[in-house]
Amino acid sequence: MLRKMFCLAALLLPTLAFGADAPAEPADMKPIFNGKDLTGWDGDPKLWSVKDGVIHGETTADNPAKGNTFIIWKDGTTKDFELRLSFRCNATNNSGIQYRSKHITEGKVGNQWVVRGYQHELRNETQLPNVGGFIYDEGGKRGRICLVGEEATWETDGKKLVKSDLIDAAGFKKLFKLDDWNDVVIIAKGNHIQHYLNGTLILDFKDNNPELALKEGVLALQLHAGKPMWAEFKNIRIREIK
Repeated sequence: MLRKMFCLAALLLPTLAFGADAPAEPADMKPIFNGKDLTGWDGDPKLWSVKDGVIHGETTADNPAKGNTFIIWKDGTTKDFELRLSFRCNATNNSGIQYRSKHITEGKVGNQWVVRGYQHELRNETQLPNVGGFIYDEGGKRGRICLVGEEATWETDGKKLVKSDLIDAAGFKKLFKLDDWNDVVIIAKGNHIQHYLNGTLILDFKDNNPELALKEGVLALQLHAGKPMWAEFKNIRIREIK
């Protein structure tokens, strides 16, 4: 009887294997960048362009970003969704992918493309915890909501760490392609969010705070203020999860 009860409990408890693989790509993914121009996207034309078939964002000493700025997907929103894309950037600064976020057009903003909300951090670095993949509360008050390697929840009284062994420092260093293209998968269903890098689960998060959890909003790509930088994106595709 005890053995049967233990087996039943094991089936009922959610488990995430170290290095879990990303699900196979569904057939109904929709491309949202045509590889030719920025149709369907809105960003500062001084900073964003299409170069060699990819979205290219770049700041320079002579042409800086006036605060964090974004190129925003105009043809839809992110609610329950699966997003897949590839990115690369240099190491002088960082970038990000905003989802379920808000385009801020009023109040004190540095430019007309300010976005706040959940951000999938993008960095060209390999040393935990300052790597691409963690969830950052862009423009909010929670900071780094969930780090790479963590399975965590955010309750009304703050973050709760379930475990932190989805990937370790050595595993991430092996997984990430420095100075090269990396593949991102973001899956969000209700309050449950998962980030995958190059086919491997690196973060699993549940936002259980009824006041702070984000349910729906815009998708956008970031150029960070500060040091000159560039970031590139390609093969951007999305599907709504019903």
